[in-house]
Amino acid sequence: MFKLSEIKELIKLVDETSVHELEIENEGTRLLIRKPGKSEIVTVQAPVAAPAYTVAPQASIPTSQVQPGAVQPTAEETKEYASNLHKIVSPMVGTFYISSSPDAAPYVSIGSKVSDKTTVCIIEAMKLMNELEAEVKGEIVEILVENGQLVEYGQPLFLVKPE
Repeated sequence: MFKLSEIKELIKLVDETSVHELEIENEGTRLLIRKPGKSEIVTVQAPVAAPAYTVAPQASIPTSQVQPGAVQPTAEETKEYASNLHKIVSPMVGTFYISSSPDAAPYVSIGSKVSDKTTVCIIEAMKLMNELEAEVKGEIVEILVENGQLVEYGQPLFLVKPE
């Protein structure tokens, strides 16, 4: 158990140093002191020598591309369609955000036209907000992750139909 005077002293020490977070466990009691952090926005471009990715056969043509009453595309047609798409992948491990804040409009949505410099999302890593650019001119045809989802390095985030 921590005494109030000890907690106050630890808060004061953390506040006076460059330490941003302090976690202590003592006799089954856990104390976590965290400074409120400033968010910084850093623009990050995906690595130039990023590995090539192939689309899994289960990828489907978005329903917006299928005419009502039309026959469903074959697996070969689906694979051909998917192979013509550009994948925007995560350049790091972090949390995916589709907008700059919870009440802001998304950077892009399905059908959005993008250029190589268009910001498509933010990946938060270690409290740094990293803007991710499209890297290709085209149209967003699919968003592959949910807002607030943890993403891995190299994980596909968007499918873009290049122009």
